[in-house]
Amino acid sequence: MNARALEPGRPEVLGATPDAAGVNFAVFSQRASAIELCVFDDAGAERRLPLHGPDDGVFHGLLRGARAGLRYGFRAHGEWRSESGRRFNPNKLLLDPCARAIEGRFAWQDEHYGHTPGHPEGDRIPDPRDNAATALKAIVLDDPGVAPGCANRPRHRLRDVVLYELHVRGFTMQLPGIPDALRGTFAGLAHPAAIAHLKHLGVTTLSLLPVTRSLDERHLVERGLTNYWGYNPIGLFCPDPRLAADKTPDGVVAEFRAMVHALHEAGIEVVLDLVFNHTAEGDERGPLLCFRGLDNASWYSLVRDDRSRCENHSGCGNTLRVVHPRVTQFVLDALRFWVSRMGVDGFRYDLASVLGRTRAGFDPSAPFFVALRQDPLLADVHHIAEPWDAGHGGYQLGRFPGRFLEWNDRYRDAVRGYWLGLGTGRGDFARRITGSSDLFHHGHRRPTASVNYVAAHDGRTLADVVAYTQRRNEANGEGNRDGHAHEVCANFGVEGPTDDVGVAEDRRRARRAMLATVLLSQGTPMLCAGDEAGNSQQGNNNAYCQDNPTGWVDWQGLRDDADTVELVVRLLGLRRAEPLLRHDGWFPPGEAPAEGPRVRWHAPEGHVMQVADWHARDTGALACTLQDDADAPPRLALLFNPDPRPVRFVLPEGPWTGLVDSSAPTARRPVAGPDHCTVAPARSVLVLARHHVPAGDVP
Repeated sequence: MNARALEPGRPEVLGATPDAAGVNFAVFSQRASAIELCVFDDAGAERRLPLHGPDDGVFHGLLRGARAGLRYGFRAHGEWRSESGRRFNPNKLLLDPCARAIEGRFAWQDEHYGHTPGHPEGDRIPDPRDNAATALKAIVLDDPGVAPGCANRPRHRLRDVVLYELHVRGFTMQLPGIPDALRGTFAGLAHPAAIAHLKHLGVTTLSLLPVTRSLDERHLVERGLTNYWGYNPIGLFCPDPRLAADKTPDGVVAEFRAMVHALHEAGIEVVLDLVFNHTAEGDERGPLLCFRGLDNASWYSLVRDDRSRCENHSGCGNTLRVVHPRVTQFVLDALRFWVSRMGVDGFRYDLASVLGRTRAGFDPSAPFFVALRQDPLLADVHHIAEPWDAGHGGYQLGRFPGRFLEWNDRYRDAVRGYWLGLGTGRGDFARRITGSSDLFHHGHRRPTASVNYVAAHDGRTLADVVAYTQRRNEANGEGNRDGHAHEVCANFGVEGPTDDVGVAEDRRRARRAMLATVLLSQGTPMLCAGDEAGNSQQGNNNAYCQDNPTGWVDWQGLRDDADTVELVVRLLGLRRAEPLLRHDGWFPPGEAPAEGPRVRWHAPEGHVMQVADWHARDTGALACTLQDDADAPPRLALLFNPDPRPVRFVLPEGPWTGLVDSSAPTARRPVAGPDHCTVAPARSVLVLARHHVPAGDVP
């Protein structure tokens, strides 16, 4: 490494970029008076080199002769005026926001705070201690080049997508067939045993919980716990070594890229859950690790009338100020990195309303959304929003722009309420399973915009939805106060595990009916890993800190509840084979003249539903028929019976052949009798075909 001072660098590309001449460094700060690059040798000795600039808010420099493997950080100089949001303290070593790898294990020590915790003057005085010896440090990596997964992307059409949400570690820790050395890792998810299960189910697209470098919150460390889910980011360009078998910096990157390539070879897409709503620095009392020390008032949204405090739209202490042009650039750079260098197929955005927040509140035309739609690389991948945040006006379901898909929690609650007898009427249920037109039928959006699910990582597993009405979160160490207190759920008369055969059967039927509903609904279905196998978290509905069998998928049900797994397989095979079940257009209302497929709703007695039928409370049973166009006879019939007793359905003129009975997935397929009637068992979904559905790959 050349000992001379830094030469002027290129400010256009943020981060550390190695080339034949050396390493170019560029970091943004709108308010710093100066920034030093700090490089460390193998013994930990530090050299400080002033960066050039700022040019348009970017400090930069070329360290000639430097190579990959160099460890570095920044020190930012400027005012410490916490009351105005300025928190510069050159005594603190800061991470590069665009670091490709991070060295060190963070410990919650007072020296990492910009102010002295407990000081009588609060945070008005900067802390004088130097923290370089114990601070996290960035590592320069060579550009790995275009990911091999870019060449073999499956590129599933939206109407064909079936999402499967999983945690890399939780999915692989106990899955049969995974070698012990690979459990909990990217390599484990790429193993043939994992891919075989995913292929057997028929899912198309994995939605991975966060895989980037994150920190364990102080309160968790003090309880001996970890942030298992990873929703506390500090390195958004860094795959987390905790999820890799090869934990060397280059090895982690290579293992992740190989995982994506292997999944692509199997026809399976990879979507990442990325957290751009907050960082691990927490609120204004938190440590000075990266963003806060570089330019607190640019990176974070601050309270207007008290700029010493962070806005907390995330519920995690701070809120990234994505509306700032440089923060928008940072987010876009991260997304491009994961697509081009890591090979992924899209993103799920945690608390995504933050991405659209401006001074006037949420705006579907916010700068980030405009830039995203104009980016040629990012316009071609999946974008999935969790369409709310924790701030005022944060619930924005149905308002995201363009090709965004959105988690539809109103679908979740309505479908649960219907099958658990908790007040969902037939009208609301019908609206949800046909794409939630009240939420998405505007602005050229399609039914696929609705991500339909009944369970996800955030809340109860499906098995626990039908077994618990009270939270069981004591192991989280928060006095059982954390987690959603009002989930739609029912226990069928017994809280938790039971030996009562009748209760167990009621739960099994309700669970299967909800799975069937998700996979037969118009929109984009999403399954939560393990729900097909009856996975339970023993009532814990916020297992974010349970890196143990509570938070890992229990695959015992692959053997004990194989019928439910096969129900999912059969339904996804039917969905692939039958275009009417994934029609990416809106069904016209009633008898309105229109071309293309349509749906008709029938009471169990056979007549078309009338106003009085929609409001009747004597039964929740409902049928719909699907046809190719207005003049064609109905081709499919879906029968829904949430009642605790069998219900007789009268069908349009047949003959009708049964394809699926959710209550008995492996039983002989029912056939409607000569009087065009059939009986739907209690708490069941039946699928019947008037004319034989093409065999395709229907089981």
